[in-house]
Amino acid sequence: DAGSRDPAVGLRAVRALRMLVDRLEALQVENARERGWSWQEIAACLEVTRQAVHKKYAGGRGLLRRER
Repeated sequence: DAGSRDPAVGLRAVRALRMLVDRLEALQVENARERGWSWQEIAACLEVTRQAVHKKYAGGRGLLRRER
């Protein structure tokens, strides 16, 4: 659907993919934290700052429910 010529169909597909990516990222951040990874190590893999990944996930947003 992401390649559809109908913009409504294509945009809905893009939104669905974005939501899937967000869930997958949160799952893998949680996985990394459970294995003792630092925020800096996670940030380096995601190519963002440590502050950005910490702000996004340390407060229990997304799939992460508790600060670590």
